[in-house]
Amino acid sequence: MSSLETSIELKGDLLTGMEWSPAQVRALLDLTAEMKSHPERYRGTLAGRVLILLFEKPSLRTRVTFEVGVAALGGTSIFLDHTAARLGEREPIRDIARNLERWVQGIIARVFAQETLDELAGNASVPVINALSDRFHPCQALADFFTLEERFGGLRGLKLAYVGDGNNMCHSLLICAARTGAHLRVATPTGYEPDSAVVAEARRVARETRGKIEILQSPEEAVAGVQAVYTDVWASMGQEDEAAEREKVFAAYQVNERLFAHAAPDAVFLHCLPAHRGLEVAPEVIDSPRSIIYDQAENRLHVQKAILHALLT
Repeated sequence: MSSLETSIELKGDLLTGMEWSPAQVRALLDLTAEMKSHPERYRGTLAGRVLILLFEKPSLRTRVTFEVGVAALGGTSIFLDHTAARLGEREPIRDIARNLERWVQGIIARVFAQETLDELAGNASVPVINALSDRFHPCQALADFFTLEERFGGLRGLKLAYVGDGNNMCHSLLICAARTGAHLRVATPTGYEPDSAVVAEARRVARETRGKIEILQSPEEAVAGVQAVYTDVWASMGQEDEAAEREKVFAAYQVNERLFAHAAPDAVFLHCLPAHRGLEVAPEVIDSPRSIIYDQAENRLHVQKAILHALLT
């Protein structure tokens, strides 16, 4: 993968977000700002290119923003619905990848298992973009940090708390926080911490960027004085059978007014959506002026347009 130190010429796959250096992430966020401010300059940059949206999971924001983004850049997208039959059940994933690479210029995949993405990428010569897996959600995290930069003017040293499950969203926030020099505190119940290898990688990069990564148990300690508070669902897709047990385990991790009061006076609330009001977040927080959830959703479009432009032109 080529460096973005002096250029946005980025080729290859986006599978985890760890493929990109801090300089590459910085360049991508700058490109996002440019494309959001001047969309007319990028019309037609994907002319003649066709992308497949290969989705095993339901989607609102991811599907719409990718389809709108491809169209805005002059390309064509084709949606393949695999919510009824998992990839690999009808025919091997390697065969799917080797067929698709003959017809299209990119694969956008929303899957249950990260291994599915890895197999697609290992067998396709065209870029594969992670539109969500059980391990990572890089497009969402990049949009989140772009949204925070719009709000606060910079990311280096910005204090963000993530409260809840150490899931795919948490992993991607760790990766982006480290690469942007932010200070991320993660608070989870015992046994629900983010993957130790992801934490170790984030801390390694944070030493370079002067960011900071903390893994805690106390939500109050995590939220104290931060500029942004983030949460996600307690039971992700595929974990529905654990929902009742998780509601008990995570009850003390709800982001409500009492917890939010520990944050800085100008703090904002973030959630990748869909949200369960009354579970991981109280209605009075998510539906308040402090909530920037719809800014996050809008910026999925702009970040993903930048990713598509960078990988495919």
